[in-house]
Amino acid sequence: MVKTIEKMKNTFNLFVIALMSTTTFYAQEVVLDWENPEIFAVNLEKTRATSIPYTNEDAAIIDLYEKSPYYQSLNGEWKFQWVPTVADIPADFYSESFIDEDWATIPVPGNWEFNGYGTPMYVNIGFGFSAKPPHIDPDFSPVGTYRHTFTIPENWSNRRVFLHFEGGTNFMYVYVNGQKVGINKNDKSPAEFDITPYIREGENLLACQVHKFSDGSYLEDQDKWRLAGFNRNVYLYSTDDTRIRDFFAKPDLDKNYENGIFSIDVSLKNYSNQKKAREITVSILDENKKRVSSWTKTTEIIAEGEEIVNLYGTVLNPLKWTAETPNLYTLLLTLKDEKGNLIETTSSKIGFRKVEINDGQLFINGKKIFLKGVNLHEFNTNNGNVVNEEIMMRNIQLMKELNINAVRTSHYPQSPLWYRLCDKYGIYLVDEANLESHGLGYGPDNVSNFPEWRGQHLDRMYRLVERDKNHPSVIIWSLGNEASNGKAFFDMYDWAKERDPSRPVQYEQAHQRDRNTDIFCPMYPSWESMKRDAARDLGKPYIMCEYAHAMGNSMGNFQEYWNLMRSSKNMQGGFIWEWYNHGYPAQDEHGRFYWAYGGDLNGYDLPNDGNFCMDGLITPDQDYMPHTYIVKKVYQNILFDSKDLNKGLITVINDYKFTDITNDSHEYEWVLLKNGEILTEGSFMVEVPADSRKDVQLELPDLQSEEGAEYYLQIFAYDKQGNQFIEPGFEVAKEEFEFDFNNYFVHKSKTGVIDIKLEDEVAIVTSGDKEYVFSLKDGRSLISIKVEGQNVFRELPRLNFWRAAIDNDFGSNEQYNLRLWEAAGNNVIYTYRGNNKDSNGAIFNYRAKLRGIEAFVDIVYVVNNDGSLTTNLHYQAQSNELPEMMRFGMLMVLPEQYDYVNWYGRGPRENYIDRNGDTFMGIWDGFVIDQAYQYYRLQETGNRTDVRWIALTNENGNGIQVEGSQPLSVSATNYKPEDLDPGMTKKQQHWSDIIPRKETVLCVDLFQRGVAGLNSWGARPLDEYRFSDNEYKLSFTINIL
Repeated sequence: MVKTIEKMKNTFNLFVIALMSTTTFYAQEVVLDWENPEIFAVNLEKTRATSIPYTNEDAAIIDLYEKSPYYQSLNGEWKFQWVPTVADIPADFYSESFIDEDWATIPVPGNWEFNGYGTPMYVNIGFGFSAKPPHIDPDFSPVGTYRHTFTIPENWSNRRVFLHFEGGTNFMYVYVNGQKVGINKNDKSPAEFDITPYIREGENLLACQVHKFSDGSYLEDQDKWRLAGFNRNVYLYSTDDTRIRDFFAKPDLDKNYENGIFSIDVSLKNYSNQKKAREITVSILDENKKRVSSWTKTTEIIAEGEEIVNLYGTVLNPLKWTAETPNLYTLLLTLKDEKGNLIETTSSKIGFRKVEINDGQLFINGKKIFLKGVNLHEFNTNNGNVVNEEIMMRNIQLMKELNINAVRTSHYPQSPLWYRLCDKYGIYLVDEANLESHGLGYGPDNVSNFPEWRGQHLDRMYRLVERDKNHPSVIIWSLGNEASNGKAFFDMYDWAKERDPSRPVQYEQAHQRDRNTDIFCPMYPSWESMKRDAARDLGKPYIMCEYAHAMGNSMGNFQEYWNLMRSSKNMQGGFIWEWYNHGYPAQDEHGRFYWAYGGDLNGYDLPNDGNFCMDGLITPDQDYMPHTYIVKKVYQNILFDSKDLNKGLITVINDYKFTDITNDSHEYEWVLLKNGEILTEGSFMVEVPADSRKDVQLELPDLQSEEGAEYYLQIFAYDKQGNQFIEPGFEVAKEEFEFDFNNYFVHKSKTGVIDIKLEDEVAIVTSGDKEYVFSLKDGRSLISIKVEGQNVFRELPRLNFWRAAIDNDFGSNEQYNLRLWEAAGNNVIYTYRGNNKDSNGAIFNYRAKLRGIEAFVDIVYVVNNDGSLTTNLHYQAQSNELPEMMRFGMLMVLPEQYDYVNWYGRGPRENYIDRNGDTFMGIWDGFVIDQAYQYYRLQETGNRTDVRWIALTNENGNGIQVEGSQPLSVSATNYKPEDLDPGMTKKQQHWSDIIPRKETVLCVDLFQRGVAGLNSWGARPLDEYRFSDNEYKLSFTINIL
């Protein structure tokens, strides 16, 4: 079937305002173009699927632009001048006679701010200037002017020539050879101009005037560094007078998800003044370049017109595309003239797959999936936001390692290369329009309600869909982010559903209220609301567009998120905020390295939102950090359950939906620990079909309950084959099980001889070369611990209730709410309550009244017969109005030579009570200097949970061991809490601002509050990870080594 473009007018009538604005551009000078929301796409070509023409099919199949004689990259050094305000724009800069010899050059792609022009500015909410839409601040309105020459190849003579910007700019004028070509106002979608009328043979001049701010800034209020300049490729390409202008391939599946149902709409354009007969052939090739199917149709294209050619057919049992099985076919389009001569050919990768919503659930190829996702900004720590293939491939490698299968392109379309890579390697994409007006609020005054802004809203959705419509990785369209839900968003939704019925459309601001979303996609829902929603049938999929805000020391309760989601009919995952910590390398005035965030890089006096950009899973230079590992653990695709642990019966669960686990794909090891040491170990093989489970019997020894003993079973799964991203033998999943008969914490009698000497005010207890001195008067308690006359501690154990506030603590105002606990351990009134001796040793009793706080701690010291010291703490609140505690325990300081630590507990890396599922029980070791993670803003770090004992020793093995009478929470670093704590307010501080102490600081706690993970602006840890009881008991024993 063939129909003319005239019959498709209804599809594009929403955007006619963008094309009609050309008249306004040339005729109206009253309103500044960069402050006119109705001027946004002057003389632009209609957005199309990304492709260029080739001269032969072999080159088209390979699809390397450089192999086409009709492609010319304009990347490189361009002449450049930067001015701080629009008033300073150089006159006639576009003129061919303009002298630019004194201009500098700048790389394209390249950001101004990372090439010496302007200041990087990080803003979460707001625009970098006071909001008065559509106006900007004329006194802060940087403009960059570009000039670049290019030469038209001889073989482009009598052909059309197009100028293509893969990403436009917030606002720009484009000139060629002194003539105004057009305007673009969208910095993350393609902008293409037909420059044929403006060029000549030989050398030509391209001039661009690029504005950092415009009325378009009100629609680009994303949480990001506000950088200017071309951050993507710029190139020319050439076509014949008749060409393949666009195509929309629809490789669907039948109702049984077996055979492919293929259709395609091919748009053929005729620029000549005569109608042309043309033949279009569409072929589908497999990975071996073998034609699977092919269709040919001849049509006539009217003069200066466009025809839509529809082709369709069936492909028998094609390989299916999913993120697990990214099977691609090559779509080859070839255009010939009436004599059979090839005019041009091009290609695109396609995948056969079906996206559906049935019964309130999202399905891919008939299977309900989980989106184990993350939000991704364009970011390159070395140069701003110019992202190359190396950066993208490293991101995909890390995502594959971490079991991430989905990315939301927050909050704009990303480079075309990213989509090709996601198609190839298998990443589900929620593709988001370049639209956020967060700083204008969500009410009736948001510009999405105003008719003069409607066209610009629609244009951003149109450019998104039309560019990316052929990518199998794109499974969901998103209307944008945090921009209210004004009238324009309903029109955007309706247009997208009409243009592409094959994909769901989502929008967070529709909530569970408005019709213009197919998916409930909340951001940061409260825990209580999630529990309510998990328990009912919502009627639509529930996939969080943002959750688990990963700012600073965070990602608590991530396992709880997924436990809840797996209990729900409609909940199918979400997208962590976010992938990167957006920091740039910098040095302070002393030459010390740090990662710069908002307010740094000379931007302190500019609008900025501080370290709110440091909220990602990976480091700025693309590496793991402590809370990265919990994502790998929770997102893992092989799960384990203990069916009958005492009999060694476990269940292996294949959480892949399309991939069988076979003996060729994976292998398994198990380790049985007794008191942290390997008792026995083994391996097993199991084959588990996709989305199913199978029991496995392990040959464990006969285990019995034993005083002072505990057992843990650890299971590890490894990828046997490896791939481009992971080596063979890479650990892909793991789990740990605790036996229910464990009986580790039992009282052990201690033998030996101690001597007690009572004086007027002190008691001296000795055991061999160890000496303890206790006060027999009020005001003091333990006075000293010595070995061979030398103090063991630089500071004796003292009560400690405080941790340096993490970012999530600041978000919930705990730096105020809980601050009274900071000084509690330093303001203690000790009362001596007597001493005695029993069969265990010498006992000294004290009451520690916390000055100004309605609570006390009874402290009982026992010098055991073997010379060790047991400390028993009994906290008792005297009021129900005390705030919850950050932690409860004791802090002690040893000389720096005690710099080696080993412990039995969870490790090897730091972990917290609500983020420890990725750390397993064992005996771990390391140097004290390595135990603190250097967070980008100073905060609590270095904790370990479920610790049975911890030892600190010097190079001779001398030191101390602390053993708990119950599980301990401990840290051993070179920092006290006050070193890492900025006080009541955040400061422009970095890890480089502190120097490690020349001493070892050991914290021994009963508990430390969870780090939380719902959000960083009010949410606290889940209730089970908070501590506000009126009574707690802690006991531990110090052994001198």
